[in-house]
Amino acid sequence: MPRAVAFVPARAGSERVPAKNVRDLAGHPLLAYSIAAARESGLFDAVVVSTDSEEIATVARRYGAEVPALRPGEIATATSPDIEWVRHMLDVLAQEGRTFEVFSLLRPTSPFRGADTIRRAWQQFLAVDPPADSIRAVELCRQHPGKMWVIEGDLMRPLLPQTPGEVPTHSRQYKSLPEVYVQNSSLEIAWTRITADNEIAGERVVPFLTDEVEGFTIDYPPDWEEAERMVEMGAARLPVAA
Repeated sequence: MPRAVAFVPARAGSERVPAKNVRDLAGHPLLAYSIAAARESGLFDAVVVSTDSEEIATVARRYGAEVPALRPGEIATATSPDIEWVRHMLDVLAQEGRTFEVFSLLRPTSPFRGADTIRRAWQQFLAVDPPADSIRAVELCRQHPGKMWVIEGDLMRPLLPQTPGEVPTHSRQYKSLPEVYVQNSSLEIAWTRITADNEIAGERVVPFLTDEVEGFTIDYPPDWEEAERMVEMGAARLPVAA
């Protein structure tokens, strides 16, 4: 089995849900559930949190993750691409003599993605022949791009090009449009070799279709409230954090 590292990104400074990575959900900080799922999966030689906050680092270590170094501030902004901190952490680990063939991104914002989910994606990723560059969690989109618009001055135009003589996509029923999938934040797995090309996805990307709440993502305050409701009602299970 290839040597693999799980990365849990948890920078400080979340604007939409303040301090969400260490905010309590069902008795533990949100961050703890992704660490727990990674450890329980049994797939990873290391579970590493990338953060620019010593407070978050302390929480991460308490739940069994490593924080070999803090993320530099210049690659921890709201617009910093993931490839920057992924390469930073791979370099830090390499300086310690630790190299990995595969890395996974397990974002704290998907607390209901468990160890079984990760193992299922791992098996699908390795089963592709010829090998894929990565696998990424996706789900059927609810807001179809065929009904999206771009505003230009006083007017707007369809986001997607339209075919002359055909019914415009924005005027069709959802069921008549081609199926389109949107990525969610629950997981990504990739070969580390693709980071040399400044990539975390590559060209051959396998779709991993999340099931029910696996792909549920906490991006906004109502999402947090929904997560609490689902836990309270028993509609979703969290990994066992300890």
